[in-house]
Amino acid sequence: MTFGSAKPSPPVSVVNKWIVALTVMLPTLIEIVDTSVVNVALDHIRGSLSAGIDESTWTITSYLVSNAIIIPMTGWLSRYFGRKRYLIFSISLFTLSSLLCGAAWSLQSLVVFRILQGIGGGALQPISQSILLETFPHRQHGMAMAIFGIGIMFGPIIGPLLGGWITDNWSWHWIFFINIPIGVVSILMVILFIVDPPYMKRMKMRIDYRGLALLAVGLGCLQIVLDKGQTDDWFSSSFITWLAVISLSSLALFVINELFAEHPIVNLRTFRNVSFSAGNLVMFFAFFNLFGSIVLLPIYLQTLMGYTATLAGMILGPGGIATLLAMPVAGRLVTRVNAKALLVFGIIVSAYSTWLMSRFSLQADFNTIIWPRVVLGVGMGFLFIPLTTLTMSGIRKEEMGNATAIYNLLRNLGGSFGVAFVTTMLARGAQFHQTHLTANLSPFDRTYQISRQAVEQTMTLRGVGISAQGAADASIYAQLIRQATMMSYNDAFHLLSICMIVILPLIFLMRQGKVEGTPGLH
Repeated sequence: MTFGSAKPSPPVSVVNKWIVALTVMLPTLIEIVDTSVVNVALDHIRGSLSAGIDESTWTITSYLVSNAIIIPMTGWLSRYFGRKRYLIFSISLFTLSSLLCGAAWSLQSLVVFRILQGIGGGALQPISQSILLETFPHRQHGMAMAIFGIGIMFGPIIGPLLGGWITDNWSWHWIFFINIPIGVVSILMVILFIVDPPYMKRMKMRIDYRGLALLAVGLGCLQIVLDKGQTDDWFSSSFITWLAVISLSSLALFVINELFAEHPIVNLRTFRNVSFSAGNLVMFFAFFNLFGSIVLLPIYLQTLMGYTATLAGMILGPGGIATLLAMPVAGRLVTRVNAKALLVFGIIVSAYSTWLMSRFSLQADFNTIIWPRVVLGVGMGFLFIPLTTLTMSGIRKEEMGNATAIYNLLRNLGGSFGVAFVTTMLARGAQFHQTHLTANLSPFDRTYQISRQAVEQTMTLRGVGISAQGAADASIYAQLIRQATMMSYNDAFHLLSICMIVILPLIFLMRQGKVEGTPGLH
């Protein structure tokens, strides 16, 4: 397989490129929204179906697992069934399973239907991205990725807000039912406006059953480990340990199998392209940072600062708006200035934003907290566009489906690893700082004596009386726990910032490819 210049191929469609963009982004957006919309409705689902907290989280985990398994297979499945046919099937399955999820009568049935929903939704992002890159001429790839980026960034913003509003005003069933009309419209638009190029027509290939099984087991177990690891205390749990061993073994065997398979499920030889390999690593750590910080921020606001869910959403919202505004600007600039310079700028700004978050305290006001989130939004907007353009610029169109599948898998895994990392850091860091601070909490310490006397006087004035000393100790210890937790947040944000900075050298390995694209579709 070679990467480099390729002969121009005839146009794949005569449909206006903006109609094609709308056609592929509509189902992708509802799939991304559905990834996060269940989170806010989880408590309602648990109560309605009489399930425990741990049991109810499987409605999220089951979707993520099936989604992760399908994403890397998308390129192969598109070739095997024909891309347009497979896209219609995926949207249809996603829409039908949404209907079944809304009508679920028990937690077990909901989990099964969520697995089907993940299978249907997993292919939508990679297929949309590959179609956009093929539809838009090479010089407009930056704008194409701005359109795609707006979709994948807008979904996590609107998902929790939409899910919360629907759940509060209607019921949790409607967070699934609302997908049905959009899904039907999407199917009709795909039938009318999407045309497969010759190299994406249905091909007769021998099915790599061994690779299929190894990939499903390896990624399925890995996603469960990342999602349930902190809850089960990681490798202190035999369940997590065995899943990790099975995942590592399966993925190692999968790599060996794919390198020798005649028709591999995932063509790993694409990693011979150095720009593609470096770009995937950068994307992994970019979403590691993004998802890690987005998970930490609302928890910090609601548990330590006393913010309501609505106020926490108001903090996250402006950052998403900043990303939506930054992406079109980056899409225009990426063809006019050095894409590497834009990428360096995006990485540095994103790292700076999480460094600002590491300076948060228990006295931080609304403006102090909202500013770093806006900065992160700008940084991600200027990071995503040049990164995707540089990563995909050397990939031939015939390999684009496979490449976008790998790229989206690494992006999603980066987010999953980031969430697992920060939640673990938060729990372990709080324990560490609490132990350290408690060791210095001595009755001979002058600061402790002054604080204790002040609290005792307050309690006495309030009429607490003889229990004032005990109440003072309890109050001081509660404040100590808050301080320890705050320090843990600071550490986690600081490490996220460092993780972003250390990927800067990878940019020197990337270069603008010379692949000639299909002429623009007008």
